Amino acid sequence: MELQVEGRHAEIRKSWQAKIEVEKDRLIRHHAGLVQNLRVAIEATSNHKEGGYEVRLIAAVPDDIVVVKRKGESVKPLLVKAFDNLDMQLKEMQRKRKQSQKTSEPQNPAQRNGTVKTISPIESFGFILLAGGKEVYFHENALKDIGIDKLSVGDEVVFGEAEGDKGPCASWVRMAK
Repeated sequence: MELQVEGRHAEIRKSWQAKIEVEKDRLIRHHAGLVQNLRVAIEATSNHKEGGYEVRLIAAVPDDIVVVKRKGESVKPLLVKAFDNLDMQLKEMQRKRKQSQKTSEPQNPAQRNGTVKTISPIESFGFILLAGGKEVYFHENALKDIGIDKLSVGDEVVFGEAEGDKGPCASWVRMAK
């Protein structure tokens, strides 16, 4: 991450620079590789009603820029608040990106077809037989749009296969249409 620190009407103090480095390192730990460029501007303001400083963080991330501004009397607490706010905005940005990636992925990438081989309604599980003789375990909780009491041996089903503790299992099961 490229870092630029600038002072406007204020000399950058060593203690401020040290705090910026600490916060930058924390940002890198939490968002490795996300922030490409970070500019920190500390401005002494004479007309601000609360006191004398404004801290601005401008972070360049892929396809976006995040800007945080804080005003107050003391620079170090402003830096902490600004970096905390930047951290929250970056987390939210990553959450939204992950959510949009999830919705654009195929919903059932490992969808398979099979036939119900055995059912044990009292113990809430059963097995699905695949072409070729492979059996896949399913639990009653994996059933969608049907209860285990309505399922019969020989019913055609569609399911999502996953790896369970004891081998292949169905993460969801629906009746074939």
